[in-house]
Amino acid sequence: MTKTRRLEDLWSHIHCLGVLADTGSFTAAARRLQISKASVSQRIVELEQAAGVPLVRRTTRSVTLTDAGASLVDHTASAYRRIEEGFSAVRDLSEGPRGVLSVTAPVALGRQVVAPLIPGFLKRFPEVRIQLELSDHLASLATEGFDLAIRHVAGVPDTHVASIICETRSVLVAAPEYLSRHGTPRTPADLENHDCLHYLRRSGGATWSFESQAGDKRVAVPVRGSFTANNSEVLREAAAGSVGIALLPDFSASQALKSGALIEVLPGWRVVGDYAERLYAVRPYTPRVPLTVTSFVQYLREAIPAAEGLGGPFQQGPDR
Repeated sequence: MTKTRRLEDLWSHIHCLGVLADTGSFTAAARRLQISKASVSQRIVELEQAAGVPLVRRTTRSVTLTDAGASLVDHTASAYRRIEEGFSAVRDLSEGPRGVLSVTAPVALGRQVVAPLIPGFLKRFPEVRIQLELSDHLASLATEGFDLAIRHVAGVPDTHVASIICETRSVLVAAPEYLSRHGTPRTPADLENHDCLHYLRRSGGATWSFESQAGDKRVAVPVRGSFTANNSEVLREAAAGSVGIALLPDFSASQALKSGALIEVLPGWRVVGDYAERLYAVRPYTPRVPLTVTSFVQYLREAIPAAEGLGGPFQQGPDR
């Protein structure tokens, strides 16, 4: 390799350096570029050999750019952004969305709501490939290379663009067998005498807050129980096993409520402040939104409420 290597041969290498600067690691850069980690490293080495100066500082824990590397990225990043936007605009002139869509979602929400709907989207848009990563870690979309995140949160950072998919609600549930043995709570205060299965949070103790349907009363009840977990699917299964009364997001409870495996408790009260009340589609800010992203978000807006009945009253299934 010599310094006289044609500059045109290095366009992808310079782009690779920019992605490495954004992501901060060879692994994350490789995932965004959809190439191997070794390929990323090789491109950076070849670029440094052609430039004649070090562009990257490598340690066992981090990757940072040298002054020369940062200068090269500063001079070229806007050009690559314009190229990406221009190509995306041209590609969107085709008959429909195409290409790879990288999506992240929390584990329980992704397993129960998002993943079952993906086959329908892929049948509608066969030129799209979806990469779905399920993790309760709140990923940095720009750094980790995701096009879209599905979030069940109270709010999103100002640095991102959020679209509401649908409203959700929290629901208190128990198995018919549990209620038969221990009685059905009539007021929130009655929960102090029940085994309450709650979401495991670092703050320790749990308090469930309720508001009357008329909005004229608000009650906070400290709860305790024999089981806690940091996953709503696990809490649902414990409730279905007659262990106690569980507080769940509606997307975790809906199917069990429809089948009658679980019964809603205290339907005259609205749970407030425990789980978020909306599902969001969150994306990094870009001047132009790819057609794959807008198509997927619109699909979820149509499909999720229809499939899950989120946000509204449930039709109780047959008694068991």
